[in-house]
Amino acid sequence: MAASFNNSAGFYDFLSRLVYGKAIINTQLYLIDHIRPNNNILIVGGGTGWILDEITKLHPTGLKITYVEAAKRMMQLSKKRNTGGNEIVFINDVIEGVNLPAGFDVVITPFLFDNFTEGTLNRVFNKIHTLLKPNGLWLNCDFQLKGKCWQAFLLKSMFLFFRLIDGIEANKLPEIEACFNRNNYSPKSERTFFGDFIVARVYRK
Repeated sequence: MAASFNNSAGFYDFLSRLVYGKAIINTQLYLIDHIRPNNNILIVGGGTGWILDEITKLHPTGLKITYVEAAKRMMQLSKKRNTGGNEIVFINDVIEGVNLPAGFDVVITPFLFDNFTEGTLNRVFNKIHTLLKPNGLWLNCDFQLKGKCWQAFLLKSMFLFFRLIDGIEANKLPEIEACFNRNNYSPKSERTFFGDFIVARVYRK
């Protein structure tokens, strides 16, 4: 079952800021700072699309952006964002169902993989991997457990909430970093947020 956040689209950003303050925002701002002029970018699971506003502040024009989001209501919100003079294609589908040409300079997966079981994670990861060009950047952020009890409690609560509201398939964190390791990625830059519960990594293919 593919993760879909249709039911929570209207309050998703408010809820994330209520729980995490500016940590979710700052995590993604850290990642998009690695985008360069005229990059061809793939964003998978962009949610409500506020990241597009922030990318446009850094690069008002010159980018090519393919924006893939499975939830219809999230996509509706994303299409209202400011994309400036950048060229953007919106695709309302799961990434596995999309036929795209390879050769992206940058892929961005913001809090995407925690929604999946191991099997789905591997399929999604492999598809995105084929679309990123050699030496391209993969900007990924997600949750991680670092042995703190409050992290495990918060993560379990989050999974339960979104399983009930949106029917996501995951009930535990999959082995996200292992996927990157198996495919010979190594982080070129890394930063943690919210007491090390959130990690942002910049990988080069």
